[in-house]
Amino acid sequence: MEGIGKLTTTRVAERAGVSVGTMYQYFPHKQALLYAVLEQYLEHVVIAVEQACERLAGTPLAEMTEGLVHSYLEAKLRHMPGSLALYAIAADLDTAMLIADVTARVDRAVRRLLLSAPDAVFDDIDKVTFALRTLLVGTVRAGLEHDASPTTLAMLRSQLPLMCRAYLVAVSRD
Repeated sequence: MEGIGKLTTTRVAERAGVSVGTMYQYFPHKQALLYAVLEQYLEHVVIAVEQACERLAGTPLAEMTEGLVHSYLEAKLRHMPGSLALYAIAADLDTAMLIADVTARVDRAVRRLLLSAPDAVFDDIDKVTFALRTLLVGTVRAGLEHDASPTTLAMLRSQLPLMCRAYLVAVSRD
């Protein structure tokens, strides 16, 4: 792997087997290409979360948190190590609107999921949704950026559902 600095639209065109002219037709510069890759990656993660939330609706908190964390982690890990590179790429692109859309979609799905919990009631569902998403996203990012070793991944798989469930139980009034 040669790093993002060595990435050019010309090299991507060669690797994709298309002409540079065709490449520039769709991606006028490297930032446009990187944005499209990031957008596709985030769409994949959001769809995984939305599908998990639909599948887990109406289940107890323990099952919800286990399933949500598992789905989110698997979506993030499916494209390793590329997903790690996307954290750095996102910092260099104007992604405010993209991130706002992704966040809103995830929040809507998680909010609906939490409202369906048969064993919990939340007084401020928007605050709980925000906190749960932040716990999930922030912990996974910190873990992956620090050390994406099998040991760290195993820790995230076993401990993150517990953390999420403990938070939800603590703020639930049921």
